[in-house]
Amino acid sequence: MTQANEATEPPVQAAGCVLWRRSPVDGELEVCLVHRPKYDDWSHPKGKLKRGEDHLAGALREVEEETGHRAAPGTRLPTVLYMANGRPKEVRYWAAEATTGAFTPNDEVDRILWLPPSAARNRLTQPRDRTLVDALLQALRLA
Repeated sequence: MTQANEATEPPVQAAGCVLWRRSPVDGELEVCLVHRPKYDDWSHPKGKLKRGEDHLAGALREVEEETGHRAAPGTRLPTVLYMANGRPKEVRYWAAEATTGAFTPNDEVDRILWLPPSAARNRLTQPRDRTLVDALLQALRLA
């Protein structure tokens, strides 16, 4: 494939959430990160859309599949564009508050962590994901 073809190839469409809750211990804000053993990385829950799937519906589905938690969607956060496996990928994100559920490890995600925003920012593997923590804080007017 030539570079010209790569440049015109439509981005892979994906969606996810910056999942948050109030700590059951002290009521402080916590952000959920997922660990993907395939990549050995820490990221926000996200995934590719199914054919014809709405972005927000896909984001909420991915959150539940990866974390076991249902979520109440909030503010739309920045869209992240990057190259993945030689193809452009576009991930639309929302802030989402965890409502009910519990995590069960699976093949895709073997661990989750609930961390204060600064610790979550430091634990994220990709720098592009760190700005989403800041966007969440701004959306919740905590920045």
